[in-house]
Amino acid sequence: MIRNRLREFFVYIPRIEARAALISIAVGVTMLAVKFLAYARTGSTAILSDALEGIVNVVAAGFATYSLATAHRPADEEHPYGHGKVEFLSAGFEGGMIVLAALIMFAEGAKRIHEIRRHGARIDAILYGVLLLGVAMAVHAVLGTYLIRLGKRQSSITLEADGWHLLTDAVTSGVAMLSLILVKCTGWAYADPLGAIAIALYISWTGMGLLRRAAAGLMDEQDHADGRLLRDILDAHVNGREPRICSYHKLRHRHSGRYHWVDFHMMVPAWWDIQRGHNHASTIEYEIEQALGVGNATAHVEPCVNVKCPACAAARAVG
Repeated sequence: MIRNRLREFFVYIPRIEARAALISIAVGVTMLAVKFLAYARTGSTAILSDALEGIVNVVAAGFATYSLATAHRPADEEHPYGHGKVEFLSAGFEGGMIVLAALIMFAEGAKRIHEIRRHGARIDAILYGVLLLGVAMAVHAVLGTYLIRLGKRQSSITLEADGWHLLTDAVTSGVAMLSLILVKCTGWAYADPLGAIAIALYISWTGMGLLRRAAAGLMDEQDHADGRLLRDILDAHVNGREPRICSYHKLRHRHSGRYHWVDFHMMVPAWWDIQRGHNHASTIEYEIEQALGVGNATAHVEPCVNVKCPACAAARAVG
């Protein structure tokens, strides 16, 4: 029964993405246990900060899996533009969780500094903690790199965000390791809480970047790379590539997750019949959709009013 429920949940997700999402959850839970074990043995504030980041990883990976399952569902009557924007929501959720974790880490670091000033501090089993953090750092670095590459290949901001989050976690584990090594080698107890604060500052920057990308997607911010690609295609058809058009205007494009939506107006000779204009529009729409990968292009055909239009003259000469 559970297997059937899982199959129904993942029915629309490509197998490679579903596998990546499940691996991310499994690794997140395992590494979270490793980090809290290290914190229990050492009492390090830097390790506690890294463990808090691990909680965010698990929650975010779960939401990312749900988002992937939703984003791949086909358009329906209530969602005629599909469900792709849930991927931006997922990235925003993950960014918000990272920023929240950063605030908690900063507060814990400041609290630890105050405790050291009043009572001093001792960190136990430092080498044990360094070993466990090294394992967590290596695992997160490998998985994070894999998810980023897969996300770019699949045009999934959800997988990319999860991958960057894991790479961030690898960096925070490295900072926590460095803090413990400094305490071990120098006896300077402040290295531990200062490491936690450094982790907080770094991941807050990462979280704000994810929030900005999510907001841009939800507000239909124009993608400059897509804009250049679309203008290159349409300019080529104005300048002689077949099927040739007179001009174009009102070009608009946006993302719905990995899905692209494009619409524009194209001018054709005024004496063409509807079928001829439609055929030219369909050819260019298909070319745009193939160039973008996953998307839908819509052209509105209008009669050219430029009496000196070279495209009209060329079309009249051909007949």
